[in-house]
Amino acid sequence: MPLVSCPICLQSVLAENINKHLDSGCSIHVAPKGEPSSRLNNIAPKKLAPIFSQSHDKHTSTVADGPLAPPSMTQYTPTTSKKRKLQVSSISSKPSKGTSSNLKSAVPLAERVRPQCLDEFCGQKHLTGPECLLTSMVDSGNIGSLVLWGPPGCGKTTLARLLARNMDCNFRELSATSSGTNDVRAVLEEAKVTLSLTGRKTILFLDEIHRFSKAQQDVFLPYIEKGQIQMIGATTENPSFRLTGALLSRCRVLVLERLTNDDIRGIISSAVERVLTSVPRDCEQPESERAASPAVGAESMTSQNPLFQFQPSQALIGCGGPSLPYTQLTDRVISSIVSLSMGDARTALSLLELVLASKPDRDEHALLALLRQSVSASYDRVGENHYDMISALHKSIRGSHGSAAMYWLARMLTGGEDPLYIARRLVVCASEDIGLADARALPLAMAALQACQVIGMPECRINLAHCVGYLSEAPKCTRAYEAYNRAEVAAKSDLTMPVPMAVRNAPTTLMKELGYAEGYNYNPNFRHPVCNDYLPIAFRGDSFLKEVGDLSDKVWDERELLRWEQEENGGRLWEGRSSAQHRR
Repeated sequence: MPLVSCPICLQSVLAENINKHLDSGCSIHVAPKGEPSSRLNNIAPKKLAPIFSQSHDKHTSTVADGPLAPPSMTQYTPTTSKKRKLQVSSISSKPSKGTSSNLKSAVPLAERVRPQCLDEFCGQKHLTGPECLLTSMVDSGNIGSLVLWGPPGCGKTTLARLLARNMDCNFRELSATSSGTNDVRAVLEEAKVTLSLTGRKTILFLDEIHRFSKAQQDVFLPYIEKGQIQMIGATTENPSFRLTGALLSRCRVLVLERLTNDDIRGIISSAVERVLTSVPRDCEQPESERAASPAVGAESMTSQNPLFQFQPSQALIGCGGPSLPYTQLTDRVISSIVSLSMGDARTALSLLELVLASKPDRDEHALLALLRQSVSASYDRVGENHYDMISALHKSIRGSHGSAAMYWLARMLTGGEDPLYIARRLVVCASEDIGLADARALPLAMAALQACQVIGMPECRINLAHCVGYLSEAPKCTRAYEAYNRAEVAAKSDLTMPVPMAVRNAPTTLMKELGYAEGYNYNPNFRHPVCNDYLPIAFRGDSFLKEVGDLSDKVWDERELLRWEQEENGGRLWEGRSSAQHRR
């Protein structure tokens, strides 16, 4: 009876016992090692289930007890048919040395230097610190299902892989950009079977989970709820807007922050150290040379570069010729990499790889220019950044900070934002924040919107700058905006309140007979103010639109006023301080 390999535990099992072996959870009926083949051959064969049967092509030839043919060789096998089929001999699954080297050299630096344990993970101390929630979950042996939300290059994929390794679970990785519901179902069913047979959990990492539609996201719900899968989703978009409420209620959302400059420097330092330590191994440096070379980070420290304090003689970048130092990796270059990466570790490592691949005698200014040209703008017209910047522009105008407003306007337009989107927000700002204080603000904002529609970029940037500057310096008044908000609350409290009879319309005789418009005083007919019942009885006496100068609902914060006087007013007292304090 032939041996078959168990699809779960991969142990050798007699073919007739495979079903019993699976039913026992892979604990019994394992074939002893070194079982004599003659004994196995004496057992009468039994019919196997199709899944375990070994099919053989009658036209396929194999080479027994001999070396495998090289991959480039083929064999012709004679058959009983009139045609001959070209048969390829079995090819060894072991890749050649050249193939392995080619694959390794094609891997980007960012992938080669990924951390191998949580201790090497850099950044996100609010999650991976000793007393943090995620650390406690890992120590307890159950992390549940997570959604990692953060900007690109902050460590979402790396953290998911390290969690799976620490939890000793099966790990499956999919991307919503290239996988569909069928791929997900296959992994979920596999995880369900594996858990029932072996008790081993499976972690599914789904990158770009926000790309899945709501119907696709619902596929995970029963498996997560029953604990048959632990899903870790990664997204750069706000989960509140892009993920369903049902999925969010079953997952913990962990927010990953953009990496700080110190985090990026640490990642670069670690990457250079790993590159240096891997060079002797890849180049097969003789043991005598390795012993003669001091360890990186010990006696090789220099004061020229406080980040990577190693001797240039140890910074080897190649194996095929003379040793070349990383003299191009200066302090200024490192600082530029940190600045240009903007908290994105992947960008930082890509720039570092570009520097390491350049010639050691490359001019520093030319190298810095190359680095700046290789980084594209990170503005996303439909992402979180889009809403954050328009919010910053609006709040800068509200705070009468014209310089900040101009900066955010330039950031958005330079990044490729639609000028009409900005112009529409300025129209809102003119009524919301300037309002009754300057009646010319709204017409100017509408003119700017029309100018953007007629002229377009790049010239309409001038019209937008004109409008932003005017709105920033204009006096501010939110009386109309706040009055509507108060009136809206009152209206929503009871939508059935009748209109007072005096202010109802009475176009017909019947309506007049019913009392419509009875008692209404037509204001232009009088030389003095008159009274009318304008509001429902429940709200008579309520004031939704406050009087000019009414500060009854405003807050006085002495600390914030002092801060403004010091930082924005050159240390001078606010001119309205005395009158405002008197009204208090």
